[in-house]
Amino acid sequence: MRTSSSRRGRRPLITAVAAAVTGTVLLSGCGSDGDDAAAGKDGGTITLRVGTFGSFGYDDKTGAKLYAEYERLHPNIKIEESNVADGQKYWDTLKLRLSRNSGLADIQAIEVGYIAEATGETMAGKWVDLGKEGGADVSKFLDWKVKQATTADGKVIGLGTDIGPMAICYNKDLFAKAQLPTDRDEVAKLWAGDWAKFLATGETYKKNAPAGTAFHDSASGLFNAVVASDPVQYADASGKLGWENSPGVKKAWNTAVEAAQGGLTAKLRQFDEKGTWNAAFKNSKFATVACPSWMTGIIKDQAGPANQGKWDIAAPPVAGNWGGAFLAVPKSGKHAKEAAALAAWLTAPEQHAKVFAVNGNIPSSKDTLTSSAVQEAKLPYFGDTPVGKIFSSAAAGIRPASISRWDGQVKTFLTDNGILDIEQRGTDPAKAWENVKKLIEDKIDQ
Repeated sequence: MRTSSSRRGRRPLITAVAAAVTGTVLLSGCGSDGDDAAAGKDGGTITLRVGTFGSFGYDDKTGAKLYAEYERLHPNIKIEESNVADGQKYWDTLKLRLSRNSGLADIQAIEVGYIAEATGETMAGKWVDLGKEGGADVSKFLDWKVKQATTADGKVIGLGTDIGPMAICYNKDLFAKAQLPTDRDEVAKLWAGDWAKFLATGETYKKNAPAGTAFHDSASGLFNAVVASDPVQYADASGKLGWENSPGVKKAWNTAVEAAQGGLTAKLRQFDEKGTWNAAFKNSKFATVACPSWMTGIIKDQAGPANQGKWDIAAPPVAGNWGGAFLAVPKSGKHAKEAAALAAWLTAPEQHAKVFAVNGNIPSSKDTLTSSAVQEAKLPYFGDTPVGKIFSSAAAGIRPASISRWDGQVKTFLTDNGILDIEQRGTDPAKAWENVKKLIEDKIDQ
């Protein structure tokens, strides 16, 4: 799932599963109004509003049409989704509205980088306990996913949507022109086990790079990928913020800085509001992108039909998890009971499978993740690439890191106010690090 540095927009069509099982902005507008409440009492229609960021794959236009299915099963329910792009702004607005108990959607998505804050002391009481309300079977989810959304007193405030096992997506045409191998197994061998080998491959690419192209899309994206592959990220084992001394952060920072200063990146900001990053996919301006499972949909949508078959997927240097989200239900909603039932249904294994069939989101439910539908899945846009095997293998190698309540915000400072300044403005890395440190000291009250 995508914040200003973390997620998400996934919509590839997966034929194997289809046969088998088939921001900048604002949050969702106001919560359910008085007319809805009256309608519900009279047996009329209740409108449930769902606030999301990126693409969760539930919608009726490009997703798995789950809203329409639920409405058919529950004729008294109407569902409206309000979706935004920038996860950091989404979360900032959500926190403000939680503090006021006003303007909230009936269901709010929460990105993994903010789940520790949502389960923390100041917010834990704001949510419905979905371990008890709504009918969800939390035993169906990956154990570590449930743990992430559990409060100190044992309440489960979020139900897992997806996880973000990581690979590397690469443009076969650009690799061929740069005289690099194009077979995915041979490509994976180039950087197996070491992000330094990934940078070395970038140096090789530079020697014969097609004019106007770069090896990798962005140093910030590379930072996120490297830190996601380390078991120690922004927090220590106790969950206390410790980014300055984190080996994962330091390795990711150094790797990203080396890529930026070495001219290995296209100097883009992922998910930029101007659409420059999106356009670079269509125009084949870079050869690789760190590729959590949800990134495949972005490639399909932004590279477009003209580039179908040009992209492939290889195993990453080191397995990691970048992204993932939860659905939560604010207690203050007028239809919390109905919202909890909808959240439970949307995140049930059966619906995970349907979303995966259309969007490629790797599910966070145990049985779905290990099912043949996932294991044998392919994406038409990526040809015969064994997408299911690649991402499920990556998922098996995930070592969940401890999460602090500040992870999402610290990540944004490190990428948007640190790495991006080095990459686009030539800021000295030591000065950029100090700038980030000062921001965190000023903005985060631990």
